[in-house]
Amino acid sequence: MICVLGAGAFGTSLAISLSDRGNSVVLWARDESHVAEMTQARLNARRLPDAPFPSSLQVTSDFGALPPDGPILLAVPMQKLRGFASEHAEALAGRTLVATCKGIDLQTHLGPVETLSEAIPSATPALLTGPSFAADIARGLPTALTLACADDTVGKSLQQSLTTRNLRLYRTTDFIGAELGGALKNVIAIAAGATMGREMGDSARAALMTRGFAEMQRLALTKGARPETLTGLSGFGDLALTCTSPLSRNYRLGLSLGRGESFDDAITVEGVATARAVTDWAAELGVDMPICSAVNALCQGRINVDDALHALLSRPLKEE
Repeated sequence: MICVLGAGAFGTSLAISLSDRGNSVVLWARDESHVAEMTQARLNARRLPDAPFPSSLQVTSDFGALPPDGPILLAVPMQKLRGFASEHAEALAGRTLVATCKGIDLQTHLGPVETLSEAIPSATPALLTGPSFAADIARGLPTALTLACADDTVGKSLQQSLTTRNLRLYRTTDFIGAELGGALKNVIAIAAGATMGREMGDSARAALMTRGFAEMQRLALTKGARPETLTGLSGFGDLALTCTSPLSRNYRLGLSLGRGESFDDAITVEGVATARAVTDWAAELGVDMPICSAVNALCQGRINVDDALHALLSRPLKEE
């Protein structure tokens, strides 16, 4: 049996996809009233109103009712992951835990896998990441993702159990590269959105994506990631998706910044916290990250889009 903790759009979409091939899947949500709504309507009207639940999908708010074995997917935002894992450390001890968030912890500068390792040392952590939108997964549209787990034996088992008719998983042991690819592309997506919101054109966006990808590689390789991980689904693939689609929350925030419009504070945009974390972290490591630094300053309101562009274009000329 598979369990998904977190009934946001992405967690719900994964639960639907995993249930579709006959798996018994439990979807957990903290809010009892939300669980009651989903149980009665057999869909998540708050997050995915057009995606009905398969009959094999169960919904609960009772943590004690979780299955005693099988993988557990944690569909929890990055900045809440450590607190969630610590709160439920006893119940999750010794389990195989698959994080589905993308980002870097503001306090520790750790990614999802290392965060779970610290919070629950007895657990086996993994990461599911890559170019994907919840609505596509819930509709059964083909999606390819990266499954990163340092223990390749566990990774192979997860690859088999989490692959569905529309989810194709590619396995890697390079969780550092997978973590950083998924985290950093959100920052670059904000910059890409701001570029388009300011009507700078597709050519400018292409240049920004290319130089942003160079930044992603620079930091990831410094931390020991493998180059091929960054050129795969969890790096380049995710970057291409989030920098070009308005379905991306990070891209939409960038569009709003570029247009000088307000943005709904209730929407979780992981790239904002990641920009802040990576700017501090890169400075400590001595890694040059000008686009990430500009996005951080832009999100904090210290500069505007024109200031950010001027700062980037005023940098010394160099070889590619």
